[in-house]
Amino acid sequence: MLCNYGSSSKYKKLDSKLERKMIEMKGSASGQSNFKSIDSIILRFPQFREGLRNLRGVFKQYDEDSNGTIDREELNRCLEKLQLHFTKEEVEDLFHSCDIDGSEGIQFNEFIVLLCLIYLLMKPSSSPDNTLKMHSLQLEATFDTIVEAFLFLDKNGDGKLNKKDVMKALNEASPWERSPARVTRTRFKEMDWDKNGKVCFREFLFAFINWVGIESDEELPDSGT
Repeated sequence: MLCNYGSSSKYKKLDSKLERKMIEMKGSASGQSNFKSIDSIILRFPQFREGLRNLRGVFKQYDEDSNGTIDREELNRCLEKLQLHFTKEEVEDLFHSCDIDGSEGIQFNEFIVLLCLIYLLMKPSSSPDNTLKMHSLQLEATFDTIVEAFLFLDKNGDGKLNKKDVMKALNEASPWERSPARVTRTRFKEMDWDKNGKVCFREFLFAFINWVGIESDEELPDSGT
């Protein structure tokens, strides 16, 4: 999966919000987690895949011209139908942060990330009228579990991942069978797209969806690219 990081500054505001949210959630978790090792996360991949694929129908509903992407106008109408109220600047932040390939359109995997970010940032919301209405307990549970996987990897609780975090998680289950350093480097590179040595939740989310293989056996719409 290729991405366009021409200017990391345009992601900074949203990523800072996500970082603060993760620190808050890590603190409230009090060290409790359903995940005890990286293997326990991998074993949940089929459930993740099933939960996220349910969004295919939602994506097609808002891809009004059926070209395989959601443009700005379609995104605005999507947010209106979901009864979400954002400023023009906030919509632009979301659009640019999820349009990782710079195609000026939100593809299916990017749409999953966009909805997950909105769900996370608005939970809990100070305004009950501005909460993402998923209409799917399974999808909400899937998003919550992905967040939990990130929090498991965030060993020092600073709201982002570093190579030390990832190495510790990979070796946690079987300390006598340590993962080769090249494996840790590869996994970390797949997440650290802007190569700054830190992985925010948004970067993790894109890499995680790729690992789960959400589109591995589905025919994707022809977007003309």
